Parts: sequence; structure tokens; C-alpha cells
Amino acid sequence: MSDSPVNTTETPGAAIDYERFLDCVHCGLCTSKCPTYLETGDENDSPRGRIYLMRAVTDGRVNLTSQVSRHLELCLDCRSCETACPSGVQYGRLIEPFRVDMQRQGIKSEQSSVPGWFKQGVLYGLFPYTNRLRLALVPARMMQTLRLDRFADAVGLTRLLPKPLQRMQRLLPPLAKSLPPLPEMLPAKGEKRARVALFTGCVADAMFRQVHWATARVLQANGCEVHVPRTQACCGAIHYHSGAGQPALVLARQNAAAFDALTADGDLDAVIVNVAGCGSMLKDYGHIAKELGASDDRLAQFATKVKDVTEFLLDLGPVKPTTPVPLKATYHDACHLCHAQKITQQPRQLLSMIPGLELVPLDESDICCGAAGSYNLTEPEMADRLGRRKVSNIRATGAEAVISANAGCTLQIQAMLRENGNRLPVLHPVELLDRAYGGNEL
Repeated sequence: MSDSPVNTTETPGAAIDYERFLDCVHCGLCTSKCPTYLETGDENDSPRGRIYLMRAVTDGRVNLTSQVSRHLELCLDCRSCETACPSGVQYGRLIEPFRVDMQRQGIKSEQSSVPGWFKQGVLYGLFPYTNRLRLALVPARMMQTLRLDRFADAVGLTRLLPKPLQRMQRLLPPLAKSLPPLPEMLPAKGEKRARVALFTGCVADAMFRQVHWATARVLQANGCEVHVPRTQACCGAIHYHSGAGQPALVLARQNAAAFDALTADGDLDAVIVNVAGCGSMLKDYGHIAKELGASDDRLAQFATKVKDVTEFLLDLGPVKPTTPVPLKATYHDACHLCHAQKITQQPRQLLSMIPGLELVPLDESDICCGAAGSYNLTEPEMADRLGRRKVSNIRATGAEAVISANAGCTLQIQAMLRENGNRLPVLHPVELLDRAYGGNEL
């Protein structure tokens, strides 16, 4: 059988650089790090198995049946296989454009649990828009304040909701006091060392705005002038990871334009992100544009400016925090921080500077918790299996808190901890740094 791909745009995967399929030598070292393979033991649910399936479909040797597409849908796109791979396989650059082709052609498995109304109305129509989501959360915040949410659970009212909405209700965190949006500019404290812009995103800004405020204060404490563009938007990960390429491209161009506008008033040292999934998406803008056949130098240039907040602070040289934070905590590696962005030591180094903070190791820290963007809404059974696995490891540490640098992971881990009757706080690294710099109490 020839290794040449079928030359037709109707064939899923035909537009992917074929050499990327050939990079995989099928050694199997990725299998021990793949969350779905660890759970199912099915070779088709491993990275090399999925690469084989995608390549076979592209070659025309295998039809993209419901069974084949199911194995591809079940992938979390956590990219742990990229960390484990000795051959440098760019798995994300295979599965993501392949899924775009699948959605473009309306291909999905019979087992897909995502109704069309939920995908279009909630995943694409609500989550990417901060103001819409904040408005939608007002009744939930009121119900939590009055404890009506617990009453609804106790009498079974929530079971009357459609299953995807039940999942949303279950994952909903205790909603903190509603905070105002960040101002457009916050001045540096002390000597000005850098001029940065903060990416606020969508779900993170609606549910975890306190993390944005903490991030801004930490940056200010480290001599950064912080800008917050008003015209920025969702990063597009919700769309692209589920196969909706063109809406993701529109959002990418909007963000590039929003942050480029700041350079008219002077150089911008970095675009700071505090959500691992968003950071990974923003850094991939140049690649994604090429995959969608819309190569855009502006998107590639924008991507070079993007830095995770922990990555940036270590490069800048952090001011030493002096306020003790007496806490025993464990750190969970968000997949799109450690695998996609290769950032593992920077958060730990920053946390190690905090007086009084004891950081205890977490077994399988870099194995996905099951969040994976919207995966815990679209693939509830597998997400729960992975979430319980993560919580079991967390409980074994004896920690008093969990540290997570990704909003999706925070939602997932909090929900799974509650299910186990454990209400450990799940905190972002900057929330602890903010306290150590004399900021707000936790």
C-alpha cells in the first residue's frame, strides 16, 4: 500500500502535511501517558492508534465510520503523548485539523452525547461571550446565596434538566462575589520594568475574575504596567478543539487586532495569560491559520508575544514575596501548560519562593483530570473516570489545597472533590503569590 495521501479535499486529513503522520514510528512510548488508553486499554484509544486510524482514512484504506470517529472523539487533545514521544510527533497538529474536517463534513459517531442545540447554543453561543455568561450566572449566584441549589438537588429538581445542563449545574463552582472588570491600565508599582497586556478570555473572566485581579496585582508588584484591551475576545479554543475552524479564526484575528492596537503607544513586552488552555491556543495561532488555509503573518507574530504568567515572571526575575502563606498544598499540572507549552518548573519555582507554603508532590500530576476544555461536558463518562483518578491521587497527598493554573481543571477538580465530600480549595498560583505580596486574603 502506498504511503501517499489521497489528493482530494473531500477526504478528511487530506490537507494535513503528510510527513506529520510519518513522524510516528509506532514505538508505543506514548501509551503509558495517554489518559484514555490508561482507562480503556484499547489500542485505538492510544495516540499511535489514533494516528494510524487518521492516516488510514486519509489514505483511503479505511472509511471514517461511526466506530472510527468515536475513537477520535474520545481523545482529550491533552497532548501528553507529545511530551512522551521521542520522535517529536506533533499530535495536536494532526488531531485538531482532522476534527475540523470531520465537522465540516458533518461526521460524528452514533455514541456522541452532544445534542446540536447544546453545541450551538451553549458551547458556541454562550461560553465564548463573557457578558452573556455572567448574565446567565446571575440566577445561579442567587440560588447559591439562598441555598436553593442544595434544595433543588435534595428534592431531585435538577434531574428534570436535560443531561448536558445537569452536567453544567454539577460543575458550577461556588460563585465568588461579583467583581468589576479590570481597568484598561494599571500602573507598575515601584520601578517600571515591563509593559504587558493581560488576556482575560471568556469563561475565566466570567467565573474566576478574582484570578485576573490577582494576576494584575502580582504583575504590578513586579514592576509591570498592565493593559487590558477592551476589544479582546475568547481565544477560540472551544471552537477549534471541537472542529469549528472558521469561528476560531475570526476570534484569533479579533484578538490579534486588539493587542496590536496597544503597540501604537509603545512596545509591548508580552501578552500575559493565566489560563493554560487559552495560552496554548494563543501560542498556536500561526499554526492554526495555516491548517485552515489562511496563513496570516500577523497571527504568527502575535503568537510570539504570548507568555504564561508564571513563564513571564521567571524570565523577568520575580520580586521576592515576604508575607507568609502557611499552607500545605499540592500542584496539578494542567495539560496545556505542561504538555502543550512545556511549562512545568516555572510555577513550582515561584511557589517555592512563598514563605510558609509547603508543596507536596502529586502522583500522576501530569495526567489529565478530565476537564480538557469542554470535554467534561461532551464526554461525561470518561471525564468522570479521569476526575476520580485525579481526586484519589490528590487525597493521598494529605494536602490542604490544590493548585491549578487552568480554569477548566479548577472546575473539574472542584466538582470531583465535592462529589467525594471533600471541599479542598483549588487555587491558581497567582492567588497564592498575591497573598504573599501582601494582597487580598485567600
